[in-house]
Amino acid sequence: MTISRPLTILALLLGLLAASCTPKASNEIKIGAAGPMTGDQSKMGTDLRHGVELAVDEWNARGGVLGKKIVLQVEDDQHDPKQAVAVANKFVNSGVVGVIGHWNSSASIPASGVYNQAKVVMITPASTNPQLTEQGFPTIFRVCGRDDQQGPVAAQFVRARYPTGAVAVLHDKTTYGQGLAEQFAKALGEGPRVVFSSGVTQGDKDFRAVLTTVKSAKPDVIYFGGIYPEAGLLVRQARELNLPAPFIVGDGTYDQKFLEIAGPAAEGTFLTFGPDASHLPQAQAFLAAYSQRFGPHGPYSIYAYDAANVLLSAIAAAGTTDGAKVAETIRGRTHQGAQGEIRFDTKGDVLNAPYIVWIVENGVFEQHWTPVEGG
Repeated sequence: MTISRPLTILALLLGLLAASCTPKASNEIKIGAAGPMTGDQSKMGTDLRHGVELAVDEWNARGGVLGKKIVLQVEDDQHDPKQAVAVANKFVNSGVVGVIGHWNSSASIPASGVYNQAKVVMITPASTNPQLTEQGFPTIFRVCGRDDQQGPVAAQFVRARYPTGAVAVLHDKTTYGQGLAEQFAKALGEGPRVVFSSGVTQGDKDFRAVLTTVKSAKPDVIYFGGIYPEAGLLVRQARELNLPAPFIVGDGTYDQKFLEIAGPAAEGTFLTFGPDASHLPQAQAFLAAYSQRFGPHGPYSIYAYDAANVLLSAIAAAGTTDGAKVAETIRGRTHQGAQGEIRFDTKGDVLNAPYIVWIVENGVFEQHWTPVEGG
């Protein structure tokens, strides 16, 4: 049979098209990193990205995983729940085998449904709302603590310092901020009295109206559940209104950006976060490598680095990228992280998540108070 010249050309073009669509990932393993890479929380997204990049590059320098090069795909969820779901679908459709992220609980929780359905492992370095792992999704993990661990530590601190004090509670109405504030208030127990409770809108810049109402309640301490952009403004504007009560805030405020926004008004602010990683011998290699490449590390850089290493070491140990088998391997192993041993319970939470209270003194964060077990 003789094939005409036009048909020959068409067959050649179809062949070239098919070749261009053939996945070239046979010698690559793709993982994702997601968080707020732009906007007012981009500092946290960048910290997450850099932690993952460092881990991936170290693995590739050792030959990759399963003999394949690791390729990192980074996506911006803009700390928006709908965008987080869109990012999750993009990751699944592009063939990622695991995701480090997201940063905000309000992004991680809706995105986790997509990853669970696709059997893709997701390990968040920073989302603390308990609901994330209470869903019972087998491929979802976190390497940080939960708000029902962090909130009670702040409550214990307030009971110790202000045993019969008046407490004002504010939050940013997000899954993280409101959830953390509720965990704090729930754990206060008898003694301190909540004299004011309300939410503010994330993204607003002027909180003087609500702070004026807070001032009239004469609190001894103000608790805020939220992220550093709003926390910095709240603290600064409270001092401008001569509202002297100190603030106590959560891990979402623990960042240099908070100090920059609040300025001198940040002095005396209490914060709950993990112990100082710079004191850990096993963290020194990470801290040196991160500093050399990216400069000062952020609060969740080391968590992102550990999360990426948990994922990649589990793929190597499982000998496969199958999500169910990788998740099973993650649960069954003790991981050696930059912050020490990491082990997970059946829900996907870490077994050890210590929180302490920090304070801002002379413009820097200082370790201040350690909770008493059962206190």
